[in-house]
Amino acid sequence: MRAPAEAAEEQLHAVFRQLGHDLRRAESAVAALVSDRTPNDGRVGVETVDGPDAQARRILELETGARHTFQAFLTGLNRITPVPQTLSGAPDISDDDRRAPPGVTYQLLVDRDFLAEPAAVAALEERVRRGEQVRVTDSPLLKLAVADGDVAMVQLSPERAVLLRQPLTMLVTELFAAVWRHARPYLREVAELTPLDRQILQLMLSGLTDAATANQLGTSPRTVQRRLRALMDLASVTSRLQLGWYAMRNNWI
Repeated sequence: MRAPAEAAEEQLHAVFRQLGHDLRRAESAVAALVSDRTPNDGRVGVETVDGPDAQARRILELETGARHTFQAFLTGLNRITPVPQTLSGAPDISDDDRRAPPGVTYQLLVDRDFLAEPAAVAALEERVRRGEQVRVTDSPLLKLAVADGDVAMVQLSPERAVLLRQPLTMLVTELFAAVWRHARPYLREVAELTPLDRQILQLMLSGLTDAATANQLGTSPRTVQRRLRALMDLASVTSRLQLGWYAMRNNWI
């Protein structure tokens, strides 16, 4: 008979595999929808955006033009919006100018590649400080942004993106909702954990190495290892995988 810890590890692996499969299938559907459409095919609702500068400008327009909601997948592989100037558009635009009007709800999803970028944690902490909602997923993200559920931009390659309008945005918003629903909150407030512990745990769960985590947080790999050992003791587990399972079951993340 399997031990409870072994059964929990097996279940956790199964959950991650299914989430990854669902995300890849949904992203494939979006890519298939937009990849064969061009601005000259006579179909309404699709516009191509060529070149990094044009893409950056369009993202800025989406963000600052939003009136109710702004949703985005952030990945470190998206050189159009480098960390820490996430969704910044252009370097000559001030922070105040690039923000959406007051009252707009921000929902930002980040992946492992984003968290591995220099200054990613500082950028996300600033977003959270502003009251924006941030969640983390372990699967690589498609690059997209959606304003008010009406206009979306999906990046097909570093050189080309497509701008979608209704009714085509429906598929993109459904994809965002599905991934958001299964993602974990970024740095949930937990009484048992210090801010540093929460950051280390979040980065560990996203697959960053101890060295990468230490570099991101401005500390040493030994400190990361020591704090993770203390968290494992607190959770009464013997492996990092078990620690991740415990963290999810007990709302640490």
